[in-house]
Amino acid sequence: MQQISRSVPPAPLPPISFDIPVPYKAQLSNGIRVVVFEDDRVPLVSFRLAFFSGDINDPYENIGLTSAVVSMLNEGTQNYSSLDLATKIERLGASISASSNDDFTILSASSLSLYQSEVLSLLAEITLRPTFPEEELDLYRRNMVENLKFQRSQPPFLANEQTSRLLYGDHPYSIAAPQPCDIQSLERAKLAGFHRRMFVPNNAVFIAVGDVGRDEIIKELEDNFGEWEMAEIVETEFPNPHLRHERTLTIVDRPGSAQSNIVLSNLAIKRTDADYFSALVMNQVLGAGASSRIFMNLREEKGYTYGAYTRLNAKQLAGDIEATAEVRNEVTGDSLKEFFYELERIRAERVREDELDDAKNFLTGVFPIRAETQEGLTNLLVNQFLYGLPDDYLETYRDRVSAVSKEDVLAAAQRIVRPDEMAIVIVGDAEAVLPQAEGYAASVEVFDTEGKKK
Repeated sequence: MQQISRSVPPAPLPPISFDIPVPYKAQLSNGIRVVVFEDDRVPLVSFRLAFFSGDINDPYENIGLTSAVVSMLNEGTQNYSSLDLATKIERLGASISASSNDDFTILSASSLSLYQSEVLSLLAEITLRPTFPEEELDLYRRNMVENLKFQRSQPPFLANEQTSRLLYGDHPYSIAAPQPCDIQSLERAKLAGFHRRMFVPNNAVFIAVGDVGRDEIIKELEDNFGEWEMAEIVETEFPNPHLRHERTLTIVDRPGSAQSNIVLSNLAIKRTDADYFSALVMNQVLGAGASSRIFMNLREEKGYTYGAYTRLNAKQLAGDIEATAEVRNEVTGDSLKEFFYELERIRAERVREDELDDAKNFLTGVFPIRAETQEGLTNLLVNQFLYGLPDDYLETYRDRVSAVSKEDVLAAAQRIVRPDEMAIVIVGDAEAVLPQAEGYAASVEVFDTEGKKK
């Protein structure tokens, strides 16, 4: 009988292939692109009606308009009040929601396949016939103004506000949130007019996943959305993000704060960049997880923080990379020293083989978990189509990650991580922080928590 060594871990099982149904693609008479993934293993359906416009398409004089329109879609329509909509959705055991981000606007719905027709009818109702009732809009304005007040009490929001401003300059990515005056200026007529201009069928894609039949769903979409007329798509040209040529320090002063919220960032790559997978693996090694270099250094070795991370934020038109941590006031300067040590090291030398393997194993291992549920798979598919990624993107994702070499990681780091151009943003007590941090930057500016320069 063969002896089993308990000191050596067993070899990993061979990877299971990632297979999804071949999508059926069509286009309705009014220009809506339709993508259907048929999967009858469970009697569920997930729908996404996604628009190729988002918060960056707000008019300059009406910041927050997209978010307001999206938030108000289910607050009353031509045929239903807000309460009526909520009641009907609850009775079906369904969910219908809407959201926007910088680049896109997405309406989501899911239910048992038994209620597909009813859910599609309600989705069409809130998409095509919102009325933006004045009483609901007034409540939205009041709630948003209070929420903005709360956000200004949160260090992560204050850090993000300054980081976005410094990186993106005149580009709308620089706007972290509307101002209270923007919210107060929202009017029903503005919402209705913006809805007509931006919610056009030839600027949308409808994705259906689950227990759906292609012929049936196409017919129901024509029945529910066929009256929606094509319109001219509003094209907007945006200025290039702000170009940085030196390292700067910006402090948001919170007198009496016991800790510093640190963000170090520079512009990086957009989502469709050819180096995306190399950058993804590089970021995993550098600071994306609890075994990464920055986490192990600042938390495990130095004990400066509960967590220190990096994040690769790749958007449609641009992107950035940032390193973050919340540390005690007295170790702010020491934390900056370790951050820059790791940022320089990832650029200067090839990663170890075990680091590379760990990063790739994590990324390839977590990917199928994200796609296990129908909602998770739907979200992956939506991103694939909105960003215009290749048809085989999901099937080849793990192969693309596995193909990244140590040389690829080094090249990505040298291109993307640029410590000499970084914006250093620290939210904390300026009196305690400034003496420790000012030596790390060519210039220094201090703001209060209302965003006013001191």
